[in-house]
Amino acid sequence: MPPSPDDRGTDQPWLAEPESPQHQAWLASERDRLWGFGVAAVLPEGGFGWLDDDGRVDPSRPVEAWVSCRMTHVAALEVLAGREDAAAVLDHGVRALEATLLDRERDGWYAAVGAGGPVTDKRAYEHAFVLLAAAGAVAAGHPGGERLLRHAQEVFDAHFWSDDEAMVVDVWDRDWEQLEQYRGANANMHSVEALLAVHDVTGDRRWLDRALAITDRLVNQQARAHGWLLPEHYTPAWEPMLDYNRDEPAHPFRPYGATVGHLMEWARLTLHVRTALGSEAPDWMLDAARNLFMVAVRVGWEADGAEGFVYTTDFSGVPVVRARLHWVVAEAIAAAYALWDVTADEGYRTWYTTWWDYANRFLLDGDRGSWRHELDEQNRPAATVWQGKPDVYHAYQAALLPSLGTITSFVGALAPHRD
Repeated sequence: MPPSPDDRGTDQPWLAEPESPQHQAWLASERDRLWGFGVAAVLPEGGFGWLDDDGRVDPSRPVEAWVSCRMTHVAALEVLAGREDAAAVLDHGVRALEATLLDRERDGWYAAVGAGGPVTDKRAYEHAFVLLAAAGAVAAGHPGGERLLRHAQEVFDAHFWSDDEAMVVDVWDRDWEQLEQYRGANANMHSVEALLAVHDVTGDRRWLDRALAITDRLVNQQARAHGWLLPEHYTPAWEPMLDYNRDEPAHPFRPYGATVGHLMEWARLTLHVRTALGSEAPDWMLDAARNLFMVAVRVGWEADGAEGFVYTTDFSGVPVVRARLHWVVAEAIAAAYALWDVTADEGYRTWYTTWWDYANRFLLDGDRGSWRHELDEQNRPAATVWQGKPDVYHAYQAALLPSLGTITSFVGALAPHRD
């Protein structure tokens, strides 16, 4: 546990009270540090590259759509926060989505583009991030933002949103003819984040209603039915596939079992949806967020006797993959802050400080930059699930949320008021 409040000096600003000037200044400096690392991913030929542990682009990796979209999103947030030089990075990201990663012949966005050509799958996961990046570009006043957002909405409506299921389908082939017989909670979760951002910049209620429909099915129904250990993988009829990828438990996007970090992420997103709905929010949302958080702590934190969150558990809560991933701690920090903000329960603020203390001791890489993306069960650097440091998005948002004064979407909190 972190030191008591009386022991927290200005030399440990990450442990100061969240609303204090010392802590807020430290959060701003952490965002600056993450931004300075992430901009090295800009590729002259278009898009953003995959950064290694030292912040150099790994030339063996293709240009991943999700990496480029997340960096575009962070650039938009930096523009909204007043960083003038971020405008060029935002423009670079928008151009990547209008050219480098766009399938001009069959529409939609490639999953990745490398030296050998594009990875032609059309995935809901990546397209959710296209929506998020486009919404951020609109909020930040990019001249191409409205055009990009209209295009992203059209593709999402035509191919990924299912009115029959009131959910997002997952993976198409390049020609939009073959749809994978799989439905995933992960793509739907990031769709909720994107749909909230689109609602914030357009005012169109259908995007918020869709976010609620997804959250209701996956949180209020599926997570509740499984003791808040949310199944990640489903059939097209939305029946859980509890044994999916049992033989590949450490998959970075479709791991077997329950994903602890996603429980935290869903807790926060449920509160974001609840805030956006206001007085119309269903009564179940706050208790669901609390339960997701509580179960994530119970099965994930120090589950094997060492500090840190395990990556996954089985559906009885027993750890499966014990690697400590940076994004899980980032989402735990954000969820703890969101719950404290909504409830004023000091227990959440204690967890918030506890996890910043852990991140500062084990994850923040003061020598090589950014956060170490993976640690082993003894909190030593590892690379079994992730290699390098391709992503500042989770850590950046963890350092941003406590500075917003609201728990609406990140884009909505920073965007100019929409009449």
